[in-house]
Amino acid sequence: MSRTITPEPLTAEAFAPFGEVLEAEGAPDRLINDGRCGRFHDRARLDFGDGRAGVSLFLSEPRSLPLAVDLIERHPEGSQAFIPMTQAPFLVVVAPDAGGEPGRPRAFLTAPGQGVNLRRGTWHGVLTPLSAPGLFAVVDRIGPGANLEERRLAEPWIVDG
Repeated sequence: MSRTITPEPLTAEAFAPFGEVLEAEGAPDRLINDGRCGRFHDRARLDFGDGRAGVSLFLSEPRSLPLAVDLIERHPEGSQAFIPMTQAPFLVVVAPDAGGEPGRPRAFLTAPGQGVNLRRGTWHGVLTPLSAPGLFAVVDRIGPGANLEERRLAEPWIVDG
């Protein structure tokens, strides 16, 4: 079995098993602020166990392709949204659950202006900006208890360029 993954464009349909794509595409759902602002309403399902939603800022070191993916994680108590604070694309690596372990990963390359909301319990790679600054707003669960499971892979998956 090949351990190479080719990134695919991030689309709502392709990403649906893992969460939602956050983007202002098409016409706004409604106009607000005296008609001067388009609202793209309720674009992600935030799902938290015992806790609350929090907004944090992440500044991540840029990476480049090809990329060895050797760490996969998930958050069993809450969804996690990554919203870039620049127009630069980033890489999203996700994997289906295979009996409590990450299955074969898929890689998605975002378009400028896209973010993602990962469903609660979705296996995913670490935050992977492809250029500086890797600045993101992150909406996730703040609360008691463990909300992080990590798996270090014995053999990495390679995301090609």
